[in-house]
Amino acid sequence: GCALKLQTVKSHAAMAEAMANTAKAMHKMNKAVDVPAITKMMAEFEKENMKSEMMQEIMGDAIDDAMEGEENEEEEEKIVNQVLDEIGIDIQGEVPNAPSLGLANEMPAVAVGGKVAVGLGDDNNTTNGGGGGGGGDGGDDRLSDLEARLNNLKR
Repeated sequence: GCALKLQTVKSHAAMAEAMANTAKAMHKMNKAVDVPAITKMMAEFEKENMKSEMMQEIMGDAIDDAMEGEENEEEEEKIVNQVLDEIGIDIQGEVPNAPSLGLANEMPAVAVGGKVAVGLGDDNNTTNGGGGGGGGDGGDDRLSDLEARLNNLKR
């Protein structure tokens, strides 16, 4: 019986020491942590988080409104048709016969990789063309004009 009581007293003493050490650690943490500052920071975070959620919802609604209108599709179609008309292509994808600038008689240019550029023309002309550069009859002016218009479209 005496050994059992001795063991119980030792257990109580160890428990009291552990509790004292825990209390000291908690006291140090209370000194290190500024509770009012953390509370203020959390309130500010909550406020900013709500602002962010509202902004995200507004942006989502704006994107949805911008994407759903059929008027926009009609406007896009008009712009596409205008651009295609400017470069001479109708909506069915038919390319008009290009004017002959003397390109069909020149040697085709060989691109990187050994590929040869092939021009599309009418059914009667089956020779390779369109890769040799400028020809005669003011072709350089037309080519530079087309390049300038293409660069304007890219912007």
